[in-house]
Amino acid sequence: MRNWLGNDGNWIVAGLAAAITVPLLSFAAGMPFWIATIIALLVFAGLVILLAPRRLFEGLDIKSIGSGRVAFARDLLEAAVPFAQRLETAADTISDRQMATAVRHLAEIAADVFRRVEAKPESANAVRRFLSYYLPRAAEVAEGFAVIEAKRIPDPKQLEEVRGVLVKLEEAFVHYADSLVDEALGTLDTDLRLIQASLKEDIGR
Repeated sequence: MRNWLGNDGNWIVAGLAAAITVPLLSFAAGMPFWIATIIALLVFAGLVILLAPRRLFEGLDIKSIGSGRVAFARDLLEAAVPFAQRLETAADTISDRQMATAVRHLAEIAADVFRRVEAKPESANAVRRFLSYYLPRAAEVAEGFAVIEAKRIPDPKQLEEVRGVLVKLEEAFVHYADSLVDEALGTLDTDLRLIQASLKEDIGR
């Protein structure tokens, strides 16, 4: 989840590997310094490419889906992902285990919605309100709970109120995630009825 959008982790790892390669080859292996430096640069470039985060909608046939639909879905996801990351961060700071688990669950549901939208960009409009409204509000509420909890004397009534809102938000999260599943089922009910009718007719014969 934390690697949904690009980060600098690949550059850091590549830099460390390159930095280790030079002394390892020049001193331990006795290789000339300039050759070790060239090899280190190649190692750095290779790791940067190899460890680069996967881009959104990579591998999809954008032409068949429509560039407009993909652009719309990409804009929604790119704006929404930071709020899911904020949920994870808030969960790490909440000491109440039950609430921390609940907030992480919200982040997991959000990640599931992201994956489904990326697999089927045309479904983005069905979860637009979830991505642009409920997810950001959930991040704010979770962070609010962490702030209240950090007080020397937290207000129990305030904590309970925020807890109740998070429970309701979880229901909204589940609703929108399931709506994508229902959409993916498509005409399954109709197909099942047709199959059952065909089987009954064939078995009757």
